[in-house]
Amino acid sequence: MRAYDIIKKKRDGQKLNQAEIISMIKGFVDNTIPDYQMAAFLMAVYFKGMDEEETYWLTDCMRTSGDVIDLEGIEGFTVDKHSTGGVGDKTSLVLGPVLAALGLKVAKMSGRGLGHTGGTIDKLEAIKGFSCELSTADFIKAVNSIGVVIVGQTGNLVPADKKIYALRDVTATVDSIPLIAASIMSKKLAVANKGLVLDVKVGSGAFMKNIDDARELARLMVKIGKQAGRKVTAVLSNMDEPLGEMIGNSVEVIEAIDTLRNKGPQSFTSLIKALAAQALTLSFGLNHSDAELKVAEVLENGKAYAKFLEMVKIQGGDVSMIEDYRKLPAAKQTLPLKSDKNGYISQIQCEEIGLAAMMLGAGRETKDSVIDMGVGLKLVKHVGDKVNIGDVIAELYVNPARDNNKAVDRLKAAIQISPDKVIPQPLILDIIS
Repeated sequence: MRAYDIIKKKRDGQKLNQAEIISMIKGFVDNTIPDYQMAAFLMAVYFKGMDEEETYWLTDCMRTSGDVIDLEGIEGFTVDKHSTGGVGDKTSLVLGPVLAALGLKVAKMSGRGLGHTGGTIDKLEAIKGFSCELSTADFIKAVNSIGVVIVGQTGNLVPADKKIYALRDVTATVDSIPLIAASIMSKKLAVANKGLVLDVKVGSGAFMKNIDDARELARLMVKIGKQAGRKVTAVLSNMDEPLGEMIGNSVEVIEAIDTLRNKGPQSFTSLIKALAAQALTLSFGLNHSDAELKVAEVLENGKAYAKFLEMVKIQGGDVSMIEDYRKLPAAKQTLPLKSDKNGYISQIQCEEIGLAAMMLGAGRETKDSVIDMGVGLKLVKHVGDKVNIGDVIAELYVNPARDNNKAVDRLKAAIQISPDKVIPQPLILDIIS
């Protein structure tokens, strides 16, 4: 089966069969198909698309291209959450302990951040001693013991996606819904959780900029998951401004701790409740309102916070840094960003906020960049808030040894003020199940 014929068939808008898709993916992984032919194939898919059956075959072939993590040794209902990426997204740090406190098992593999979005593993490594590397046996043992563990992805999990994504990134073929769905779901299905809650971000700080594309992606991913025999639901959430108030590594851990102590920002807490409620619906069949009440209960009674402490301890982290988060890495200087006009916050360009935080040292411009765990920023004002001249609209936590001027300018330009009051969008935009 020649790659040339498969590329031509898709270029001409014809449906590929399963054997043709398998031939392309396996050939690319074993280096018998070169980059230039895979790039041509990806561009053909970008322009001609794939139907649901083709997308499922692509996903399944990518899923089995490397290690497949069997969770049969874990007792109970295993559930995972995946976010399509955003700014200030520390959701896994809170959601995992919440679900464990509710009796679910969370065997989670997460990644590092690159560019304007932060990575869960980076944030957890702000905690001294915290290890995101466990053997499979220790991973399963720990999940059975306390209910929640978050580790880094294994080196050979879905190698097809690693190779294909690197090529998509340099050939302008990233924003193809079938390719996005296959990339996400191949990684999620390679770990055999029984349930999966997808947090599909929508807006200026997300990959999906509009609600229609986000719904199409969510529906496709839910269908792929169900075809694979998993219980899947998707929550569409607003990413037109960062999630919560804090953007950075240590500062996001602090916000996660506050939320687990039931003292977090209302908007972030509402997303936690929505996602956890969907997980409870998948696992126990509860209706949404009853499920949210149970989530609120474990936040109020301290059980979710206790689970986080257990997770930190079992993964080698310094629990005293959680009990007194003043011990976490901190920036040497705080700079206030003040309003230069009267009016209302009309827009917060979310991606620009993430890039400003990256420029402060909180994120990576390249895979080899070294993160400063203590730097970051706090959004004091949000869309719809009234401001006067001189009001602090954000705080920057900086290393004065760096040149932070460009980051400050970028942050200032990203927060727009208008004379007219703006009504912010709701955080939860839709649920696809």
